[in-house]
Amino acid sequence: MSISWFFLFLAGFFEICFTIALKFSMGFSRIIPSIITAVFIILSFFCVSQSMKTIPIGTAYAVWAGIGTAGTVACGILFFGDSSHIIRLLSIVLIIIGIVGLKLAHIET
Repeated sequence: MSISWFFLFLAGFFEICFTIALKFSMGFSRIIPSIITAVFIILSFFCVSQSMKTIPIGTAYAVWAGIGTAGTVACGILFFGDSSHIIRLLSIVLIIIGIVGLKLAHIET
């Protein structure tokens, strides 16, 4: 796996982190979670921008958003009591299949 893909997966992880921190910020009314949110946003954007040096923008954005979406939904189910309805779970699986498909379809030049 190239460094660009490492940065992209790291960016997705940071997106999950900033989304969770955003929940704890209570609409940016709590200072520490708000600062943590901002730090993870900056880290996520930095990493995704580094990945776009060699990964096409459409692929990078879709994988980044997909990791963030699937990861945030999973965290919501595991830690925040969000619904684990079968349709939600199947939707996460479809997102993951899409991420894997984009990774497999990417040919580095």
